[in-house]
Amino acid sequence: MENHENSSSLAMGKSAQEMGLPYVPECYKTPSSHRPILTPETVDMPVINFARLRQSEEQRSMVIKELGNACRHMGFFRIVNHGICQSILDEALSSAFDFFKLPAEEKVKFMSNDVYKPVRYGTSLKDRIDKIQFWRVFLKHYAHPLDDWIDSWPQNPPNYRKNMYAKSSDLKLMQIAWHYSVEVRKLALELMGATTESLGIGPTYLAKKINEGMQVMTVNCYPPCPQPDITLGLPLHSDYSCFTILLQSSPGLQILDSKNGKWKSVPEVHGALEVHIGDHIEVLSKGIYKSVVHRVTLNSERTRISLASLHSLELEEKMETAKELVEEQNPKRYKESSVKDFLDFISKNDIGEGKSFMDTLKMKN
Repeated sequence: MENHENSSSLAMGKSAQEMGLPYVPECYKTPSSHRPILTPETVDMPVINFARLRQSEEQRSMVIKELGNACRHMGFFRIVNHGICQSILDEALSSAFDFFKLPAEEKVKFMSNDVYKPVRYGTSLKDRIDKIQFWRVFLKHYAHPLDDWIDSWPQNPPNYRKNMYAKSSDLKLMQIAWHYSVEVRKLALELMGATTESLGIGPTYLAKKINEGMQVMTVNCYPPCPQPDITLGLPLHSDYSCFTILLQSSPGLQILDSKNGKWKSVPEVHGALEVHIGDHIEVLSKGIYKSVVHRVTLNSERTRISLASLHSLELEEKMETAKELVEEQNPKRYKESSVKDFLDFISKNDIGEGKSFMDTLKMKN
């Protein structure tokens, strides 16, 4: 007998993926045109050896060129030799797994559909509101400035704050597990300088604004799905940030190849990090660099965890196209906008139905 639950029948904290239902309810089924190919071609992605960025001027110049090509042609690349030790990556993933194993009463303390909340737990995108629901569970929290937000992070499991956050006075803990979000933010600041340098506007172009900007950690859990061919963990979208640095426990991420319109899978490489160019950089670069369109597919056997660290300007700080890239005969192509503008958009729109904030920024010249 087929089940026809709609989204309103799935109470908050009791979604299909949280309860481990052996079937996919109607409200999770994506239109046939959007359904995933579970064994697509693997993407041939650029790999940036970050250690070379810190070596000689000759090596740095070569890496800056490689980075620019990756941003221009794909908007997505992998970084290796990034300087974050493997134990930090492993313990960050382990802590995330532990959080999602907690009893429901612990997790629902953070349950909210309010996209403006700095710490919130949820499933799908907006639970019981969006027409189509998605097979994921997430914890999203602000992570910079850390002292402003750390006390609002989950206290359970006990190792969550410990592995995500280590105060410098705790030398023993620092030796065991550096603060993942601080380390990845250091990487993001360096990456931002390299990105603006590759655009020809200099490594310090947005240094002050990005240093004072936002970091949002989105910890995603994609439980096993009984019918991974008819639903998604997340629909196609681009990230409204300068960039997202991603750590994943197993494959599931797919990116849209802009050259041929085909979806391609991103393999998990132990110790590596993936970088998504976000909408902020597309606006800044006047479209020279493109934000990458991506989605998340599911697996019938294992849980997948990803830690996405999104880096942007301050909440209400507008990103605009660099004036150095604008000419009278080649004017702006995008309106300026802020993270607050994006949150306003997603609070009123269902991006699962293909509505894109980026489309609202493109100017008709």
